[in-house]
Amino acid sequence: MSGEAEIGERRATVAGALERLPGPGGERFAKVVGHGTMKVGVYAPRGRDPQTPHSRDELYFVVSGSGQFANGPERHPFGPGDALFVPAGVEHRFEDFTDDLVVWVVFYGPEGGEESKEASWAWR
Repeated sequence: MSGEAEIGERRATVAGALERLPGPGGERFAKVVGHGTMKVGVYAPRGRDPQTPHSRDELYFVVSGSGQFANGPERHPFGPGDALFVPAGVEHRFEDFTDDLVVWVVFYGPEGGEESKEASWAWR
C-alpha cells in the first residue's frame, strides 16, 4: 500500500486526513467521512484548543499525543488509543496537550444528542 492520501466515503487514513491540515484559513479540523447523521473528521489543535460545545454527541479516538481532557466538570488524562465521549452541549477541550495531538472525532445522532439509556446492552 502506498503512502498516498486515501480519503473517501468509506475509508480514511490518518496520513491522508492530516494532508488536509491546516485548512486554507488555518483550520485544525477536516471532515473525512460521512454517512447519514455520522460525520468523521480529524482534529489536531496546536497550542490551545479553542472549541466550544457542539450540538450533537461526539466521540474522540486519540491517535497520538497526550494531555488532559476537560469534559464538563470532569478532567481526565488521555493518551493514544483512548476513546472520549462528550454529550451534545457539554463544554469540553483538550488541555496541557503535547504538540503531536491528533484525534479522530465522530459526530452522530440528532441535534441536541441522543437520550441517555442506562440499560445494559450486548453486541448482536
